[in-house]
Amino acid sequence: MENNDCILEGRQVLEIAEIMSILPHRYPFLLIDRVVEIERKKRIVAIKNVTINEPFFQGHFPGYPIMPGALVVEAIAQAGGVLLMPEVPERDKKLMVFTSIERAKFRKPVVPGDQLRIEVNVLTWKPRVAKMEGRATVDGKLACEATVMCALVSRAQEAAGGSVAESVNESVKAE
Repeated sequence: MENNDCILEGRQVLEIAEIMSILPHRYPFLLIDRVVEIERKKRIVAIKNVTINEPFFQGHFPGYPIMPGALVVEAIAQAGGVLLMPEVPERDKKLMVFTSIERAKFRKPVVPGDQLRIEVNVLTWKPRVAKMEGRATVDGKLACEATVMCALVSRAQEAAGGSVAESVNESVKAE
Protein backbone atom coordinates (compact mmCIF):
# COMPACT_ATOMS: atom_id res chain seq x y z
CA MET A 1 0.00 0.00 0.00
CA GLU A 2 1.86 3.05 -1.16
CA ASN A 3 0.37 6.51 -0.91
CA ASN A 4 2.41 9.33 -2.40
CA ASP A 5 0.45 11.94 -0.44
CA CYS A 6 1.19 10.41 2.96
CA ILE A 7 0.87 13.08 5.66
CA LEU A 8 3.28 11.13 7.88
CA GLU A 9 6.23 11.57 5.50
CA GLY A 10 9.20 12.53 7.67
CA ARG A 11 6.99 13.26 10.70
CA GLN A 12 7.71 12.15 14.26
CA VAL A 13 5.11 14.19 16.16
CA LEU A 14 1.42 14.81 15.42
CA GLU A 15 -0.77 17.21 17.36
CA ILE A 16 -4.51 16.77 17.92
CA ALA A 17 -5.63 18.65 14.78
CA GLU A 18 -3.47 16.39 12.62
CA ILE A 19 -4.76 13.29 14.41
CA MET A 20 -8.33 14.47 13.75
CA SER A 21 -7.51 14.89 10.06
CA ILE A 22 -6.70 11.15 9.96
CA LEU A 23 -9.23 9.54 12.32
CA PRO A 24 -13.01 9.96 12.01
CA HIS A 25 -13.44 9.73 15.81
CA ARG A 26 -14.54 12.81 17.77
CA TYR A 27 -15.34 13.66 21.38
CA PRO A 28 -16.11 11.74 23.49
CA PHE A 29 -14.60 8.82 21.57
CA LEU A 30 -11.28 10.21 20.31
CA LEU A 31 -8.78 8.53 22.64
CA ILE A 32 -5.44 9.78 21.27
CA ASP A 33 -4.12 13.23 22.25
CA ARG A 34 -0.69 13.26 20.65
CA VAL A 35 1.70 11.14 18.62
CA VAL A 36 5.33 11.24 19.74
CA GLU A 37 7.01 8.64 17.50
CA ILE A 38 6.27 7.27 14.05
CA GLU A 39 7.99 4.72 11.89
CA ARG A 40 5.80 4.60 8.79
CA LYS A 41 3.90 1.33 8.29
CA LYS A 42 5.74 -0.24 11.24
CA ARG A 43 5.38 1.47 14.60
CA ILE A 44 3.73 4.36 16.43
CA VAL A 45 3.79 5.75 19.96
CA ALA A 46 0.82 7.87 21.06
CA ILE A 47 -0.22 9.59 24.27
CA LYS A 48 -3.62 9.75 25.97
CA ASN A 49 -3.92 12.11 28.92
CA VAL A 50 -6.59 10.65 31.18
CA THR A 51 -8.60 13.27 33.09
CA ILE A 52 -11.49 13.10 35.53
CA ASN A 53 -13.56 14.95 32.90
CA GLU A 54 -13.81 11.81 30.73
CA PRO A 55 -17.54 11.02 30.43
CA PHE A 56 -17.12 7.31 31.26
CA PHE A 57 -15.84 8.08 34.77
CA GLN A 58 -19.35 9.12 35.83
CA GLY A 59 -20.43 5.51 35.88
CA HIS A 60 -17.17 3.52 35.86
CA PHE A 61 -17.02 3.53 38.88
CA PRO A 62 -18.55 6.18 41.18
CA GLY A 63 -16.08 6.76 44.00
CA TYR A 64 -13.36 4.68 42.27
CA PRO A 65 -12.91 5.93 38.69
CA ILE A 66 -11.18 3.43 36.35
CA MET A 67 -10.84 3.79 32.57
CA PRO A 68 -12.71 0.85 31.00
CA GLY A 69 -10.30 -1.75 29.61
CA ALA A 70 -12.26 -1.86 26.36
CA LEU A 71 -11.44 1.82 25.86
CA VAL A 72 -7.75 1.21 26.48
CA VAL A 73 -7.88 -1.43 23.71
CA GLU A 74 -9.78 1.09 21.55
CA ALA A 75 -6.96 3.61 22.13
CA ILE A 76 -4.48 0.98 20.91
CA ALA A 77 -6.57 0.49 17.75
CA GLN A 78 -6.89 4.25 17.20
CA ALA A 79 -3.12 4.66 17.42
CA GLY A 80 -2.80 1.92 14.80
CA GLY A 81 -5.35 3.76 12.68
CA VAL A 82 -3.32 6.97 12.86
CA LEU A 83 -0.30 5.01 11.63
CA LEU A 84 -1.97 3.08 8.80
CA MET A 85 -4.84 5.21 7.49
CA PRO A 86 -2.52 7.79 5.85
CA GLU A 87 -1.20 4.92 3.71
CA VAL A 88 -4.69 4.14 2.36
CA PRO A 89 -5.66 5.67 -0.99
CA GLU A 90 -8.95 7.61 -0.74
CA ARG A 91 -8.97 7.17 3.05
CA ASP A 92 -11.83 9.65 3.41
CA LYS A 93 -14.07 6.99 1.82
CA LYS A 94 -12.94 4.19 4.17
CA LEU A 95 -13.21 3.15 7.80
CA MET A 96 -10.91 0.84 9.73
CA VAL A 97 -12.98 -1.39 12.01
CA PHE A 98 -12.17 -4.16 14.50
CA THR A 99 -12.37 -7.75 13.29
CA SER A 100 -10.78 -9.34 16.36
CA ILE A 101 -9.07 -8.69 19.67
CA GLU A 102 -6.69 -11.40 20.87
CA ARG A 103 -4.70 -11.92 24.05
CA ALA A 104 -6.02 -8.78 25.75
CA LYS A 105 -4.59 -8.55 29.24
CA PHE A 106 -5.19 -5.82 31.78
CA ARG A 107 -2.36 -5.47 34.30
CA LYS A 108 -2.96 -2.17 36.07
CA PRO A 109 -5.99 0.13 36.38
CA VAL A 110 -5.86 3.39 34.45
CA VAL A 111 -7.15 6.27 36.59
CA PRO A 112 -7.62 10.04 36.28
CA GLY A 113 -4.27 11.82 36.17
CA ASP A 114 -2.53 8.96 34.36
CA GLN A 115 -0.81 9.45 31.05
CA LEU A 116 -1.17 6.41 28.80
CA ARG A 117 1.77 5.73 26.52
CA ILE A 118 0.43 3.58 23.69
CA GLU A 119 2.94 1.65 21.59
CA VAL A 120 1.69 -0.20 18.53
CA ASN A 121 3.69 -2.45 16.19
CA VAL A 122 2.31 -3.66 12.88
CA LEU A 123 2.52 -7.44 12.57
CA THR A 124 0.74 -7.76 9.20
CA TRP A 125 -0.44 -5.08 6.77
CA LYS A 126 -2.29 -6.16 3.64
CA PRO A 127 -4.43 -3.99 1.38
CA ARG A 128 -7.61 -4.49 3.43
CA VAL A 129 -6.55 -6.12 6.71
CA ALA A 130 -4.09 -5.22 9.46
CA LYS A 131 -2.88 -7.07 12.54
CA MET A 132 -1.19 -5.02 15.25
CA GLU A 133 0.29 -5.62 18.65
CA GLY A 134 -0.24 -2.91 21.23
CA ARG A 135 0.92 -2.08 24.73
CA ALA A 136 -0.34 0.71 26.97
CA THR A 137 1.85 1.77 29.88
CA VAL A 138 1.55 4.28 32.72
CA ASP A 139 4.79 5.52 34.27
CA GLY A 140 6.66 2.66 32.57
CA LYS A 141 4.36 0.00 34.03
CA LEU A 142 2.26 -2.19 31.74
CA ALA A 143 -1.46 -1.39 32.02
CA CYS A 144 -2.77 -3.29 28.99
CA GLU A 145 -1.58 -5.37 26.06
CA ALA A 146 -3.55 -6.78 23.14
CA THR A 147 -3.30 -7.94 19.56
CA VAL A 148 -5.94 -6.34 17.36
CA MET A 149 -7.05 -7.08 13.83
CA CYS A 150 -8.82 -4.50 11.72
CA ALA A 151 -10.34 -4.40 8.25
CA LEU A 152 -10.81 -1.52 5.86
CA VAL A 153 -14.40 -1.07 4.82
CA SER A 154 -16.05 1.33 2.45
CA ARG A 155 -18.14 4.13 3.92
CA ALA A 156 -20.19 3.98 0.70
CA GLN A 157 -21.30 0.42 1.57
CA GLU A 158 -23.40 1.76 4.43
CA ALA A 159 -24.91 4.54 2.30
CA ALA A 160 -25.80 2.00 -0.40
CA GLY A 161 -27.89 -0.02 2.05
CA GLY A 162 -25.22 -2.59 2.91
CA SER A 163 -24.06 -3.13 6.44
CA VAL A 164 -20.63 -2.64 7.95
CA ALA A 165 -20.73 -6.34 8.91
CA GLU A 166 -21.17 -7.33 5.25
CA SER A 167 -18.31 -5.06 4.23
CA VAL A 168 -16.05 -6.50 6.96
CA ASN A 169 -16.90 -10.06 5.87
CA GLU A 170 -16.03 -9.19 2.26
CA SER A 171 -12.70 -7.61 3.32
CA VAL A 172 -11.69 -10.58 5.47
CA LYS A 173 -12.67 -13.11 2.78
CA ALA A 174 -10.65 -11.18 0.18
CA GLU A 175 -7.51 -11.59 2.28
